[in-house]
Amino acid sequence: MTDDRFIVRAAPVPPPADPPVRGVDEAMIRRLVERFYDAARTDDVLGPVFDAAIPDDAWPHHFDTLTAFWSSVMLKTGTYGGRPMPKHVALPGLDDQHFVRWLGLFRRAAEEVLPPEAAALFVARAERVGHSFRLGVKFHRGEHVSLVEPIQAPVI
Repeated sequence: MTDDRFIVRAAPVPPPADPPVRGVDEAMIRRLVERFYDAARTDDVLGPVFDAAIPDDAWPHHFDTLTAFWSSVMLKTGTYGGRPMPKHVALPGLDDQHFVRWLGLFRRAAEEVLPPEAAALFVARAERVGHSFRLGVKFHRGEHVSLVEPIQAPVI
C-alpha cells in the first residue's frame, strides 16, 4: 500500500517561452513604433487619449521607451524595465473601443513595416498585451473580469 503523503510529484513544466522573432531588428521595431504612434496620435479615437497623456516634446523619449518595450517583448533584449500597467490604468475613460482601435492601427503598421510572418507574430503579441491591459484597467475600476474575452486586431 502506498502512502500518498510521501509521493514526490514533479512540478508542472511551464510552456516554452516564445522564441525571439527572426529577421527583425531594433531599427525595424523603431520604424513600427513610429509608424503606429504617428497614426495613433492623429486618430479620432486614440489621438485625444495620447494628447492628454503625453506632451509633444516627450514623444522622442516615449518612442525610445516603446522601442525598448517591443524589443524586450519580441527580441528578448531585456532593454525595457518599466511598468506600463499603472500608466494605462490611470488613463481616464480608456475602454474597449480604444483597445480595438489600438489593435487595428497596430496591425496596419506591422503589416506595412514588417515581413508578413513577423507582422503576424507582433500582432498576436499585441493582442495578448492589449488583453492584459484591458483586464488590468477593468479590474482596477472594480469591474468583473472573468468573462472578458480577448479582442482580435481588426483589419482597417
